[in-house]
Amino acid sequence: MTSTQNAVEMRGIVKRFPGVLANDNVDFELRAGEIHALLGENGAGKSTLMSVLAGLYKPEAGTILVGGVPVSFNSPRDAIKHGLGMIHQHFTLIPSHTVTENILLGLDDPRFIMRLPQYDKKIAELGERFGLKITPQAKVWQLTVGEQQRVEILKMLYRGVQVLIMDEPTAVLAPNEIEGLIKTLRAMAAEGKSIAFISHKLNEVMNASDRITVLRQGKVTAAGLRTADTTKAELAKLMVGRSVIFNLEKKPQTPGEVVLKLDSLRADNNKGLPALRGVSLEVRAGEIVGIAAIAGNGQSELAEVITGLRKATGGQVLVNGEDVTNRSARMTIQKGVSHVPEDRTHVGSAPNLSITDNVIMKRYRQSPLANGWTLNGVLARKTAETLKSEYTILAPSVDTAARMLSGGNLQRVILARELSSSPKLLVAMQPTRGLDVGAIEGVQKLLLAQREAGAAILLSSEELEEVFALSDRIVVMYEGEIAGEVTEHDPVAVGLMMTGAKKRQTA
Repeated sequence: MTSTQNAVEMRGIVKRFPGVLANDNVDFELRAGEIHALLGENGAGKSTLMSVLAGLYKPEAGTILVGGVPVSFNSPRDAIKHGLGMIHQHFTLIPSHTVTENILLGLDDPRFIMRLPQYDKKIAELGERFGLKITPQAKVWQLTVGEQQRVEILKMLYRGVQVLIMDEPTAVLAPNEIEGLIKTLRAMAAEGKSIAFISHKLNEVMNASDRITVLRQGKVTAAGLRTADTTKAELAKLMVGRSVIFNLEKKPQTPGEVVLKLDSLRADNNKGLPALRGVSLEVRAGEIVGIAAIAGNGQSELAEVITGLRKATGGQVLVNGEDVTNRSARMTIQKGVSHVPEDRTHVGSAPNLSITDNVIMKRYRQSPLANGWTLNGVLARKTAETLKSEYTILAPSVDTAARMLSGGNLQRVILARELSSSPKLLVAMQPTRGLDVGAIEGVQKLLLAQREAGAAILLSSEELEEVFALSDRIVVMYEGEIAGEVTEHDPVAVGLMMTGAKKRQTA
């Protein structure tokens, strides 16, 4: 497919699932050599529309044209033959294979003899051309998440894809990796390739895209807006159907007693290597202490040690003056510690259990839910229905399995469980990751309400703007240590500390 044929048009696309009209007569146009963002809330139909374009789903109605010619795809292989390929949010790589082996997997060539050094060279040259530096001989398990994404992009480029579809491409990337990805996408567009990417991050869309299409509840609310001609506020309103407050009202208040005290805390990561190297920190009642750090600098292990999910190798964790170091997660819960984990699916919830089971998970042993060895099912259901209403969990009923919920609604389930217990200490890890602008606003308001109620909050987020907006104090972590502490809005200083370029004395 030549650069003049890279234009794609979708007309009147209709896609239904049982009980859901995911795409309602949707039009979408992708021009040659452009980056076009598809923006919308969780559940707006973005991924469904792009999955239709990539050959994963067959629409009930509508037409797809590639280079002005009508096409019909029965599988992703059909789409790739027409030059269209999709990279999903969750990668499909084999960890034990090398980069080259993963890229070649499923191709007809090589058929009998695999001369890996020859293909290593080809892939390295392709990576250099688009700024996707990678070691072809490296095993996938040795790569960072950002490097794995480069492998997925190279897989598509190696197959001759001219139209690249990306589903939430920055959801798992650190800020510096996001910048690198945007440069790569721009280099691809400059060569005439067309890129459609699904997102709900307004800053990212404004920085990366040429045009924007907005979906809400399966319908187009804005088609092909020029990015230069719109604003974040306008896009947010198109997404959620109402104005969104970007400047949160954080009331001034004086912090109370120390709730969490960390003293020279040390711990190892999953590979047995040091992850925390003598972290000392205090969080007081009624304050939010934000952690600013690039992924992999110890913040995940820190949260796990505090909440009893990982053993410390040295130092102490004190909650309200009581030593809880290396105590069980159940014990930390009893001491008033709540935890919103960064992995909401595998750690934060039980996907196959209902909303009811998930929201009572911390208190099903306690009265009045527990009656000896039995559970009061009527009260459990009533409790779940109350929380479903209070936290605006959008689901058919409290019997719905957690795995059936969108990311935003699953996060509301976790927040309902963790915040309804009136925690003394809340450890919130990436609480808005993967959420749309409307859901983010709701989560941030809940965190500020807990602050006003006197909870001590330790917040970790890779979104610097969120850390600045919510935190009373910010500590920066780098390579398992506290690199410094700031109280003012100083993104340059924080950015330098996050990359180890500068250290500041802790106040």
